[in-house]
Amino acid sequence: MTILALDTCTEMCSVAVLTNDTLYEHAQLTQRGHSDLVLGMLEDVLAEANTELSAVDYLAFGRGPGSFTGVRVGVGVAQGIAFARQLPVIPVSTLAAVAQRAIDEHGAKQIAVALDARMGEVYSAHFREENGLAVLCDSEQVCAPESFKSLDKTAWFAAGTGWREHQTVLEANFEGQLSGVDASLLPTAAAMAKLAKFEQEQGRSIPAEQAVPVYLRDNVAKKKGEQ
Repeated sequence: MTILALDTCTEMCSVAVLTNDTLYEHAQLTQRGHSDLVLGMLEDVLAEANTELSAVDYLAFGRGPGSFTGVRVGVGVAQGIAFARQLPVIPVSTLAAVAQRAIDEHGAKQIAVALDARMGEVYSAHFREENGLAVLCDSEQVCAPESFKSLDKTAWFAAGTGWREHQTVLEANFEGQLSGVDASLLPTAAAMAKLAKFEQEQGRSIPAEQAVPVYLRDNVAKKKGEQ
């Protein structure tokens, strides 16, 4: 089985191929130009994996939350490829991908993910590690950092750029409960491919026309003063 994964939801633009349990990824930090970068990355990572788009069985993509434009680009590219190749798709949360990186890179067991959402807010959720995978504990939300607090009295690993932008407030909310912090973590296609494999095994792929973005904000198109 071969899974192609792509993500353009944040400043980390990435594409990955998971084939026969071997993972290949190309990733680049950039503030803009995701639509131009992602297709070239796709060609490069397929070549590195010594495979072709025609050999892909499933297409995973970052469905958000994240940058409004970035989320739209990712969903649009995923749908375009999936429609052309008649591929089932697997939407993956950017927050879950950050939690997965915390598990893979830090051995985290409980992860409090906060991604910077701009406008003084964070995209946030709590995850737990189960069989090496990130599993959502509550619900994803966009909120003021003051509102993102520990689910219980146990230790949590802090992950995501929200912990850098709102360090003082968030660390106060989790005072005495942090097992570690990595405020540099962003979602990657590699982490999404790993999560997508499990989703596929559970039969949770969908047709391309059902692929929709998840913004969490209902008023993403409005300027701050209008919200």
